[in-house]
Amino acid sequence: MSDSEATFKVVVNHEEQYSIWPAGRDVPAGWRDGGATGTREECLGHIERVWTDMRPLSLRTRSGG
Repeated sequence: MSDSEATFKVVVNHEEQYSIWPAGRDVPAGWRDGGATGTREECLGHIERVWTDMRPLSLRTRSGG
């Protein structure tokens, strides 16, 4: 099965950084479900819409937002 046919889910780590993960696999340690599932392109589109500040959470917090 190619990536265009596979189903992925969006995952988020403790620094609020986003990635995609195969939907049929357990979310890796240190990551949580990011609330979107679909094709690779759909998941990457979701990340593009919601991850507007690419700085890690610890850096955003330190710099005042």
